[in-house]
Amino acid sequence: MFLASSIAAFTVLSLLYRDRGSRALRISWEYFQEMVFILPAVMILMGLFAVWVKRETVVRYLGEESGLPGLLVSILLGTLPTGPLYVAFPLAAMLLKKGARVANVMVFLSAWACIKLPLELMELQFLGWKFTFLRLGLTVALVIPMGLAGEALYRSGRAVKAEGVDVSDGGMECGRGD
Repeated sequence: MFLASSIAAFTVLSLLYRDRGSRALRISWEYFQEMVFILPAVMILMGLFAVWVKRETVVRYLGEESGLPGLLVSILLGTLPTGPLYVAFPLAAMLLKKGARVANVMVFLSAWACIKLPLELMELQFLGWKFTFLRLGLTVALVIPMGLAGEALYRSGRAVKAEGVDVSDGGMECGRGD
């Protein structure tokens, strides 16, 4: 249904704005090609992660009792990979399934989006060390409280839902069986 409505909207807009329609089609095709090449690798990575990484390991380092070290490990895990953010979402869902704390997953996603070591080196080269370290320091300093606040909001929404009030959690269940 969504795909059909998207195609219909694209067709109507392309007829109204021909010059932008061809550009939109070209950009859409480029994104599609990127997805076709990246998603199979992501699915293989998810399968390997599901089999090789034990639940106990995830719970030990990223679970409810991991505390500040778990948040720091989440930042480290988010800074290492390169690639678009949409690659991180299946991995985040797998972390949740294996018992990772919600705050740690939020910090992981935020670090993936904001802190990548190769990009930090380029930023250092072009914008200088003062800007890079200030931005990096503020990002790290704010990512942790943001993850904790997000976890608190997530938990409060689940608590309200448990009391019988219909509150949508935005699909955050991630197959945990709750």
